[in-house]
Amino acid sequence: MAGMLRKVLASGIAAKVLQEARKPQNQAKIKKMIADFQAKQKGSGGTRGYGRGH
Repeated sequence: MAGMLRKVLASGIAAKVLQEARKPQNQAKIKKMIADFQAKQKGSGGTRGYGRGH
């Protein structure tokens, strides 16, 4: 019973997120967030030393 309730709740939340993401003003915010995140990732690349023979 709890698993079914969890799935219904999750699908309701997902539907609301998709509905909000379709709005033009939210699309602009999402694109800006993604661009900021990618710029941050590029700026901090290599600081951890993973995959560089360390």
